[in-house]
Amino acid sequence: MAVDFSLYLITDRTCLPAGRTLVKAVEAALAGGVRAVQLREKDLSAAQLYPLACALRDLTARYGARLLINDRLDLALAVQADGVHLGEHSLPPAVARKVLGPRYLIGVSTHTQHQIRSAHESGADFVTFGPVFETPSKARFGPPQGVEALRRACLSSPLPVFGLGGIEHHNLPQVLSAGVQGVALIRAVLAASDPAMAADSLLKAINTPE
Repeated sequence: MAVDFSLYLITDRTCLPAGRTLVKAVEAALAGGVRAVQLREKDLSAAQLYPLACALRDLTARYGARLLINDRLDLALAVQADGVHLGEHSLPPAVARKVLGPRYLIGVSTHTQHQIRSAHESGADFVTFGPVFETPSKARFGPPQGVEALRRACLSSPLPVFGLGGIEHHNLPQVLSAGVQGVALIRAVLAASDPAMAADSLLKAINTPE
């Protein structure tokens, strides 16, 4: 399956404004042009995630978008998602590929060039690299990597690279200049007053860089 998207939306219901549900926020983002969503609510059990995954599968199918599930291969299979996203404590990509088969996308979170090479050798389809800038969701990974580290990662990577971490409209040009396939983000869309407008604006900037 092709990595044919440039804006990779990662869910985090804790950043939503009061009164907005995650399903409604994702639907608005899809209406704004998002074509890849990662369901990443790590504090929820499988029983809690399943109905949410079903709802997002219905939405993404309606909009012709990809749905990836963070870490949970069982849920990805159960809802017929398009792929999974793996972290440093997940199963190796090669094992995930054996379970899921060739039609599923496998993304991997990376923080070093060595991890990118390992992801490629293990059969991943793409990687996220970061954090590029400071962001609450990646604070435990230490100081931000910066744009130059992202540029080096893109130059050496055999896989499509998505910049991740603190990416907003104002710093998007710096990230795009590093040679990324696209960007992965949360707050710039989900915490926006209008997620559809935020997604549309970001996609226009990605597709028509300065």
